[in-house]
Amino acid sequence: MTDAAHSTDPAAAYAGAPRILSEIVWVLRQARAARSSGANGADGTEQSREFWLRKAAVFDRIAIEEMATYAPQVAAKAVETAEAAARRLVEYDATHSGLSLRGSDVVTGEDCRAYVRREYHAWNRAQLF
Repeated sequence: MTDAAHSTDPAAAYAGAPRILSEIVWVLRQARAARSSGANGADGTEQSREFWLRKAAVFDRIAIEEMATYAPQVAAKAVETAEAAARRLVEYDATHSGLSLRGSDVVTGEDCRAYVRREYHAWNRAQLF
């Protein structure tokens, strides 16, 4: 059995994860709650790391499925969106947890997506869904 965090199959990091639709609903609920409470707004509060991680992971999962199903030019928008969400998690971690991008292997969009997979895999293993 291969460790999902080190698998060549990018989807392996999401083994045992909730369904994509469930994750989308969770992300939307968190975004709505944050918007109504002023998170990321004038009062200086912001979304949690879990929000950014799960959002990046769900976009990555969608991109993985799109890439497996469609031609590269058709899947390109999903990949671009996944990379942007992954970069947002990397930025969050760099700001809040001391992740250093200097000399880091988190440079390209794909590097950021691989980072999301590693982080999600570790986070998901610790959850009790």
